[in-house]
Amino acid sequence: MFTIIDIIQITARELGLSQKSVTSTVKMLDEGNTVPFIARYRKEMTGELDETQIRQIEERVGHYRALEQRKEEVIRLIDEQGKLTDELRNKIEKAAKLSEVEDLYRPFRQKRKTRASMAREKGLEPLAEYLLSFPAAGSVEAEAAKYLTEDVPTVEDALQGAMDVIAEDIADDPKVRGWVRDYTRRHSYLVSRAKDAEQDSVYEMYYEFKEPFSKVPAHRVLAINRGEHEEFLQVSIAVEPEPILTWLNENFVRENSITTDLVERAAADAYKRLVAPAVERELRAELTDMASEQAINVFSKNLRSLLLQPPVRGKMVLGVDPAFRTGCKWAVVDQTGKLLQVGVVYPTPPQNKVREAEAVFTRLIEEYGIEVITIGNGTASRETEQFVAGLIQKLNKPGLAYVIVSEAGASVYSASKLAIKEFPDLDVSQRSAVSIARRLQDPLAELVKIEPKAVGVGQYQHDVPPKRLDESLAKVVESAVNHVGVDLNTASAPLLSYVSGINATVAENIVRLREENGVFENRKHLSSVPRLGPKTFEQCAGFMRISGGDNPLDATPIHPESYELTYRLLESMGASLDELDTPELRHKLVHLDIEQTAEELEAGVPTLKDIIEALLRPGRDPREDLPKPVFRTDVLSIEDLKSGMELKGVVRNVVDFGAFVDIGIENDGLVHISELSDEYVRNPLDVVAVGDVVTVRVLSVDLQRNRISLSMKS
Repeated sequence: MFTIIDIIQITARELGLSQKSVTSTVKMLDEGNTVPFIARYRKEMTGELDETQIRQIEERVGHYRALEQRKEEVIRLIDEQGKLTDELRNKIEKAAKLSEVEDLYRPFRQKRKTRASMAREKGLEPLAEYLLSFPAAGSVEAEAAKYLTEDVPTVEDALQGAMDVIAEDIADDPKVRGWVRDYTRRHSYLVSRAKDAEQDSVYEMYYEFKEPFSKVPAHRVLAINRGEHEEFLQVSIAVEPEPILTWLNENFVRENSITTDLVERAAADAYKRLVAPAVERELRAELTDMASEQAINVFSKNLRSLLLQPPVRGKMVLGVDPAFRTGCKWAVVDQTGKLLQVGVVYPTPPQNKVREAEAVFTRLIEEYGIEVITIGNGTASRETEQFVAGLIQKLNKPGLAYVIVSEAGASVYSASKLAIKEFPDLDVSQRSAVSIARRLQDPLAELVKIEPKAVGVGQYQHDVPPKRLDESLAKVVESAVNHVGVDLNTASAPLLSYVSGINATVAENIVRLREENGVFENRKHLSSVPRLGPKTFEQCAGFMRISGGDNPLDATPIHPESYELTYRLLESMGASLDELDTPELRHKLVHLDIEQTAEELEAGVPTLKDIIEALLRPGRDPREDLPKPVFRTDVLSIEDLKSGMELKGVVRNVVDFGAFVDIGIENDGLVHISELSDEYVRNPLDVVAVGDVVTVRVLSVDLQRNRISLSMKS
């Protein structure tokens, strides 16, 4: 069995990390420390591992611990049958994969009635042993005749029953399962055919499809699976059987015996009837798991990029939720996201009340000093955009612009309990307009209110295991929130619940205490929050920000446990907190010898570096370094596009085969993976991320299918 030391050694080797780092990380995880906390505030102990590496350790160690639990269970189950040998126990304990453990357990697993079990009940197992003795002479028929009974009326029945026993024994042999699985994995093809070749569908490219198993990309696997599920496709794994049958004969059949042919037939039956279907199921599941993990990985990276879009602060915003028949709902929010007014206009078909809508929007722009109009990208977005762009040109107000924002999930939020609690007097569509407005001001704070699956940056998200997807996306949100930090005095309960160590109950308690007693003046006051104990305080305090409080350090990512070190650092430089955010202090910090100072202060170099970074940029949002959204004053139509035209756009979604870019028209254009760069691109995420502002060139426009092909090549 693997001990924790074995597991740490294996994990360290697999991930290319030091055993010391892995050991420390596992110990801290086992003690209940969160990944963001360990990554940020325990760098000396981990050797400066990042969140990704820590989560990989968490996943691998969890995997091997689960493997050991399964080994213990299998050993117990076999032992209860009285069939556990020292050799078998040793094999199970040394197994490095779950599939190896299950292969070893298979012969002892409770089976439904099989042809072999019925043959055994009829007393034909000794006949099977006779066939496997490979006698050089004698009569097989005469031997089989000894086993004739009322249940076994003919020699053929007896021999068939004996071969069924042999076939099942071969099929249950762990060595056979492992070898056939490995061979099939390396030499097979994923094949799909149309159930009805005459039927039109989106799966026509897979009506006659064949690709090596080991090379099928994740998105293709999930597409084929969906086509199979919707009953357009028949899918199988095809492999040449002859090499497999040859290997089985070499391992289980002896030549020059009167039973050679019968055992060969049994071996072939073992493969075709028992092993091949099982291996196909296993490999299809393996392929689907791989594809699902890739899809989840793409979704996770896209979600992180979306959550970390730069906030556009300090602007009065008019948010618009477009629609046709029911009109465009609008909401005005101030610079802090506070709702000021809501309403509806009807500039789109069928009502086309353009003048009335212009009058309303002009009044709002003048009255509130609107600087940006945000438009959701859903139904009627195109028509609403044309209306807004036309109005901006008419008004000719410098600084007034519009931006298209993804409204994915806005309807989910607007119908949620949270939205009802936040805006009880608004209807669903009005709440959606508020969400669309706020997404520009602080995407993270708004998007955490929405189930991650609903934010519109996934790839085949409905085709992957929901639980695994939810777990992965929750970790992404947690990582993003803690990377940015939250304002303790303005953050909503949903946002607070993602802070390291904080659960939904404690988040609600923080908000309730804030409402009852007023703003938090310092981080220490967190200890008065019900159910927020010392351990939780340790985990969360560094990620909470307080602006204008008692202690300027509370506005930084510096953890309270490092305040004393920070004071000593400032003292060593002849500086004080009063100099925070001044050129003088920045000059001193930039020219500091960190290694020497760390030695003098008996501090860890990584911690000291983080403190210095925080003092250099007090209160700065890490998202501010990212490019801002593209603001527009005019609008294009697909008919305006010409081959060779160069445009600015925003990456809306990244998938395995490329990236979808918003270039200011109704439909996003696709930059195929082959057009992302002049260099070879293995993974689109290596080149672009959701929210990136990119320059693209129009390759082609398909007006009939509303498809635009773009290139980012020079």
